[in-house]
Amino acid sequence: VQLVESGGGLVQPGGSLRLSCAASGFTLSSYHMNWYRQAPGKEREFVAGFSSPGGYTAYTESVKGRCTISKDNAKNTVYLQMNSLKPEDTAVYYCHAVGATPVNRGNDYWGQGTQVTVSS
Repeated sequence: VQLVESGGGLVQPGGSLRLSCAASGFTLSSYHMNWYRQAPGKEREFVAGFSSPGGYTAYTESVKGRCTISKDNAKNTVYLQMNSLKPEDTAVYYCHAVGATPVNRGNDYWGQGTQVTVSS
C-alpha cells in the first residue's frame, strides 16, 4: 500500500501547481481522499477533501476559490490544482486516504509529502 505525491516545487506568487497523488495497493474509489499541509513550525492542517461515494468536496477557508481537488479513478490518482498561490501556501503537502466502506473503514494511509514553496 502506497501513496506517492508529486508535482511540488518552487513557484512565484500568483503561479499555479498541480499536485498528484498516485495510489498503489488499494483502490481510491472506496476511500475518502484528503490533502493536508504542514508549514515549518506549524501543525499539519486540512486543505481539501473528496468524499467517497458522492464526490463531495471540502476546502479550508484559506484556499477556497483557489484550489480544486479531483480524482481519476481510472488512474487511481487524486489531484490538487492550486492557483493564485501565495507565500503562505508554502508547506509540505501530504496525501491522505481514509477507508469509506464497512470493510476498509479502519484503513488510514499517508503519503511521504511533496514540498511546495511560493517565493519570488
